[in-house]
Amino acid sequence: MKRKEIRIAGFGGQGVILAGLTLGRAAALYDNKYAVVSQSFGPEARGGACAAEVVITEEPVDFPRVTEPSALVVMSQEAYELYARGRARPRDLLIDKDLVQVPQGTTPPPTAIPFTATAEHLGKKIVTNMVMLGALDGRTGVVSPESLKRAVADVVPAKALELNMRAFERGFELGRASRGGSP
Repeated sequence: MKRKEIRIAGFGGQGVILAGLTLGRAAALYDNKYAVVSQSFGPEARGGACAAEVVITEEPVDFPRVTEPSALVVMSQEAYELYARGRARPRDLLIDKDLVQVPQGTTPPPTAIPFTATAEHLGKKIVTNMVMLGALDGRTGVVSPESLKRAVADVVPAKALELNMRAFERGFELGRASRGGSP
């Protein structure tokens, strides 16, 4: 496995940092890979731009920052402007269908998945990050879905686990469908 670099970007309050930590945990603890997670966020407590960067490798990580993301997830317009517009396109660019608008004629077009709307449909907007993690994994297979489910179970309170697992599963189905797999 060559080096996989994933950047997840959005705004504070969307669970971006927790999603990055969960992905790194899945890779390191349950897929027996090396993983490094770094995070950045603006000074605002909620609403400001933030990002989580995850580097996953088979060998010890030689440089802990994302330089050429193989996957970029964008969950807000501000994050799109900061991390995607005018930059080289990663192999997989996933955007929140209802929160991110890309210029007409963008090629290749990003994969637009309704992360937030799906979470709202499940009953709680707070699980948007789990829908997104499922979609990312369903689309890219960056870690095994089993390892990601185990990591979700580690970080989510027991009383909220069932809803978060449903959100992950629904996101996984959407991600798989976006690459041509059956939903």
